[in-house]
Amino acid sequence: MQILRNFSLKDHNSFGIDVRADKFISIENIDDLRNLLRKNYASELFILGGGSNMLLTGDIHKTVLHIALKGKKIISETENEVTIEVSAGENWHELVLWTLKNNYGGLENLSLIPGNVGTAPIQNIGAYGVELKDTFVSCNAMNVQTLEQREFTLKDCEFSYRNSVFKNKLKGQYIITSVKFRLTKKNHLLKTEYGAIQAELEKDNISSPSIQDISNAVIAIRKSKLPDPEEIGNSGSFFKNPIIGKDQFAKLKEKFPEIPSYEVSEEKIKVPAGWLIDKAGFKGYRDGDAGVHVNQALVLVNYGLATGAEILALARQIQEKIKAQFDIDLEAEVNII
Repeated sequence: MQILRNFSLKDHNSFGIDVRADKFISIENIDDLRNLLRKNYASELFILGGGSNMLLTGDIHKTVLHIALKGKKIISETENEVTIEVSAGENWHELVLWTLKNNYGGLENLSLIPGNVGTAPIQNIGAYGVELKDTFVSCNAMNVQTLEQREFTLKDCEFSYRNSVFKNKLKGQYIITSVKFRLTKKNHLLKTEYGAIQAELEKDNISSPSIQDISNAVIAIRKSKLPDPEEIGNSGSFFKNPIIGKDQFAKLKEKFPEIPSYEVSEEKIKVPAGWLIDKAGFKGYRDGDAGVHVNQALVLVNYGLATGAEILALARQIQEKIKAQFDIDLEAEVNII
C-alpha cells in the first residue's frame, strides 16, 4: 500500500479533468480499508471508484481512497439461477462480459456502461429498459465511522430512478465493498423492446436473440451514439431523463407533436433529456473545450483541456434553456464535486 501526495486524478475520472488530490491511496483488501478508516477517522475522505459518474470542479483537499477490491465468486446455484458476489473494484463492463461467457442472463442490457461495480448500486445504473435493481440481491458495505460491515438488501437500498439510499440519507456514511446479483442460467428474460435494440437485431437478421446478441446490439448502439472516454472525456449521460405529470406532457405534446415519451405510471411520463437538449439547439455545441457531443445531446464532453468548472457552466446553461423553453427542470445524473 502506497500513499501518493499531490496526485493527479486525470487518469481516474472519465471526463479527464486534471485536478489533484492532497493524498491518494489505492485500497486492494478489506483489512487495508478498515485500517485506513481507523487511522483517518477524524479526516475528511473522498471515496473513488471508477470515476465514471462524476465531474471534478476543483482539487481534492482530502485523502482519496481508491477502491480497487477485486474478485468474483459464485455464492449459490440452482438448475435455473446463480447468485454471484462481485468485489467493488471490478470493472462493470468486464463483469458483464464474464456473465455472458458463462451464459448468465440479466446484465446484458447494461453492457458498456463505464465505471466499477461498487458504484453501480449508488446510482442504480440502468439502460435500455433494465436497471441494476432488477438483478440485485444485496451489497456489503463498511461504515466509515464504526468500521462495521453491513449487508444491505434490495429493500434497504431504496432504489428509484438513478437513485438509492446511498445518495440520500446514507450519503458518505458507507463504502460498498461487494455486490451480489441473482442471474438466470436458462429461460433468460430478454428485454428487447426499449430504444433501438429491436431495430439493431433486425438489421442483423436475428429473430431469436441470445443474451450475447442483445449485448452486441447494445454495444453497437452505444458506440454509435456515445463517445469513448479514452478518446473524448465524458461521463456518459450527464442528465437524468425527466419524469413529468401527464397534464404537463399533454401541453408539451400540443406544442411539440413529435416529442417522444415513455409511460412510467398512470400519472407520470418520462421524456428523453437528449431530445429536449437537441431541440433547444445544443447538440454539437462547443464553447472552448467544453461541449455537447455531436451524436448524443445527453452527453457533455471535454475535448481536451476543459476544466470541471467550464463543463459545469455549460450544464447550467443547458438547464436554464430547457426550463425556459419546456418548463422542465433537468437534473444532473453525474455527481458534481
